Order: sequence, then structure tokens, then C-alpha cells
Amino acid sequence: MSIDVSAIKQGQRMMWTAGDYPEVSRRIASVAELLAERLGAQPGLELLDVATGSGNVAIAAARAGAKVTGLDLTPKLLDVARGRASAAGLEIEFVEGDAEELPFEQGSFDRVTSCFGVMFAPRQQVAAAELVRVARPGATIGVTAWTPEGFVGASFRASASYMPPLPPELRPPVLWGDEEHVRSLFADSGAEVTCERRTVTFSGETAEAWLADDERMLGPAVMAKAALEPQGRYEQLRHDMLELYGGFNEADDGSFRVQSEYLLTLVQLPG
Repeated sequence: MSIDVSAIKQGQRMMWTAGDYPEVSRRIASVAELLAERLGAQPGLELLDVATGSGNVAIAAARAGAKVTGLDLTPKLLDVARGRASAAGLEIEFVEGDAEELPFEQGSFDRVTSCFGVMFAPRQQVAAAELVRVARPGATIGVTAWTPEGFVGASFRASASYMPPLPPELRPPVLWGDEEHVRSLFADSGAEVTCERRTVTFSGETAEAWLADDERMLGPAVMAKAALEPQGRYEQLRHDMLELYGGFNEADDGSFRVQSEYLLTLVQLPG
């Protein structure tokens, strides 16, 4: 592959450090709790949460009694996750690491999860193979990812149209939310793969207020604004985003309420 993977990952560290991702992650806390529940987190199970961010899945699984390790590329987010776990009285091991090079032996975990995290790894097949490698025979892998046609997927697409195109070797992160594609990522594992489309509700005072929060808190939005404002192009993107928000908004009272679609994928490895 001709791309500079290290440079891409350094950019991702910067992106997820920008803004206030721990605050953003509150929006998807219910999905993390569902993922831990669907994977049967309980005492006696060893669970790895990949791209744990500020620890949503890790904390939910540890509360259910599982022995949990959380891994992330971004030290700042791991510090937040450690603080949250300590405040909750939970013992969770948090490790700085790369989803494409997991620092664990083969067959180390009974459950492996990633909630809107591993989807951003630049080499999707490599990342999927790593999830399988560290899982024990008979283990379950659970991944959530935004669908290409859902609210977040459409927002990513609108923003990407203003930015330099991805190198041809890279695939858009939201392809982890495409059932056919995600099945292909695990095709060589011999696993039984099940996919389920679900939604999480995003709500706010107005669409404009939601966008203002994104501009302040959401790393990709913070960096897009920083890149485009000096070029005089950000106001057009902002206009496009508000139009997109209007198309998804279900509220009829001037507020903002969107059902944001994601794909929940469960990968049951052979025993």
C-alpha cells in the first residue's frame, strides 16, 4: 500500500483530541450499553473494547461483571476513560494501542467489541483480521458502525465533498455499516455473521444548536471548520449541513430530533 498509514493515524489522534469527544460520546452511550448487553457481558468473561474512546462500552461491560480491557489510539481519551472508571469504582485496564496491531496474544478474549470506533481504522481488512485474531475459538465479536445512508453517514459524505479525496487504497469508514461489505471483512474467519439495522435518537433545541455543538465538540467538524474557514468555504458547508439536518429532522415544533441509523454486527466465531 502506497499510503502513509502512520501519518493517517497521527491525524486521527489529532482529530479525536480536538473538541470534546467525551461529551460527544454521551450521545451514543445507549448504544454502548446495548452492545455490552447483546454480547452477554457478565462475570467470568474477558472482554476487549477496541477504540474505546472515553470508555462507554468498557464501563458498561465492567458494570455487568466482565473483566475488561479498553484500547484506544488517543492518550487523552484514555485518561478520561480511566477517570470515569475510577469514579465508578470499576477496575478496567486501559491500553494505548492500534486497532490494526492489537498488542495481545492470539485467542486472548471471550468477547471483542467496538462501538463506532474500529470503523475509522484506515485498513479495514487488517483491522477485522485483528479482531478475529485476539478472539478465542467460540468467541463473539460485536461492532457498531454508522450506515452510509443514515444521518451520520450522510453528514460524513457532505463534509467529505469539501475535503481532499481519500487515497484510492482507502475505503470510507461507513462501509462498516454496509451489511454486504462487513460480511466480506469476516468471510475468511468461518464465522456466523448477523447484522441488524438500528437507530439511536439525537435531539436538541434546534438544528442550528446541534450544529453549533458539533462545531465545538466533534473532532471531524472542528477540523473541517478550521480547514475551510480560511478558504472562505465553510459557510457553504454549514448551509449544506443545515439543509441535510432539515431533511432528517422529525420534529415539527422547531426543535431537532433525528433517528440516526447504525448497523449492529455480531460475529460468532467457530468453537
